[in-house]
Amino acid sequence: MKIILKEDIVNLGFKNDVVEVKNGYGRNYLIPQGKAILATPSALKIHAENLRQQAHKLAKVKADAEEAAKAFEGVALTIPVKVSPTGTIYGSVGANQIHEALLAAGHNVDRKIVSVHETVKTPGKYTAIVRLHKEVAVEIPFEVIAENAEELAAERAARKAEEAAHQAALAAAKAAEEGAEEAPEEGEAPAEEAPAAE
Repeated sequence: MKIILKEDIVNLGFKNDVVEVKNGYGRNYLIPQGKAILATPSALKIHAENLRQQAHKLAKVKADAEEAAKAFEGVALTIPVKVSPTGTIYGSVGANQIHEALLAAGHNVDRKIVSVHETVKTPGKYTAIVRLHKEVAVEIPFEVIAENAEELAAERAARKAEEAAHQAALAAAKAAEEGAEEAPEEGEAPAEEAPAAE
């Protein structure tokens, strides 16, 4: 039987598609659930007219999305996060943080249209996608920075100083050890240079 889908159905089709399905699947599931209607000649005529009218609306929706995309030109976000001493982020930066940063920057967008396609686990530069329409998407560059950078710098400086002190102690111990080896044994006169003849 032929039906007209009223919504997207995985592995079957998209909203407004006319598809062929088994009678039982159509009559017992899709039609009673409101997911489709029977593709009768009159339903197909109404469907064609709806598509014709929607084409104008869809074009306007797309044009509006393209206009909205212009508002994102030049937008670059900075996301401060807590970073561990090893340089990794506690947790990760995802669409929620990008959405919050966009709201803070005055861009009122739906959380569902914001996505980040890579796992952000370390500070650096990345790109988020804001999908305003199925054919209109905007790339938003963002940089993840350590909000505890001063703490980390102090920690690193302390670690370097500790390492330098440790190296100095090792060098002193080695020099003392070498000095002890060169010292004369008891009863032996220290080797002295012969005085130059006058």
